[in-house]
Amino acid sequence: MPLQIIPYPHPTLRHKSKPIRRVDAELKRIAAEMLELMYEARGVGLAANQVDLPLRLFVANPSGVRGEGEELILINPVLQRPKGSESAEEGCLSLPGLYGNVIRSKEVRLSAYDISGNPIERRVEGFLARVLQHENDHLDGVLFFDRISEQAREDLYEPLEELEIEFRTRQEEGTVPPDAELIARLAEWEQRYA
Repeated sequence: MPLQIIPYPHPTLRHKSKPIRRVDAELKRIAAEMLELMYEARGVGLAANQVDLPLRLFVANPSGVRGEGEELILINPVLQRPKGSESAEEGCLSLPGLYGNVIRSKEVRLSAYDISGNPIERRVEGFLARVLQHENDHLDGVLFFDRISEQAREDLYEPLEELEIEFRTRQEEGTVPPDAELIARLAEWEQRYA
């Protein structure tokens, strides 16, 4: 079944992802498909949680355009030694049309593995640092609006409620499985890769 970007409030978006212990051809295919989805949706990053996978994996390209910028597939990323801070507007492919100003570190130290298992160690700054922090938050079940001011969050209250109503309606209609079933599926992926 092809991957899809899941919408808020799908429970996997709040699931803390497990570290990946093995990479196989299927996981490589998933990573490639995640890049395709990201480009189709005109995004600059996409975390495994956003395609209903409970794994510490995300893809990113700060240009948002295939063949331009730097394309990254990061497995088990760790961000450390933050420096500075700046505020900028962020959105999310799982929360279409919603935006908020988020304060993030200007610079972070990235430790991760690429899809071939090669270690990555580097200092990242600017927009790419923001993208990495946003996607890494996804792996911990944190969404951008969790990091905005109380007042800014109030502005998102109605649109978030609309997304919740739409999601729950789809569950009632049977086009989306109940939360318990969605959560049960995660264990299969965790057993396979974590």
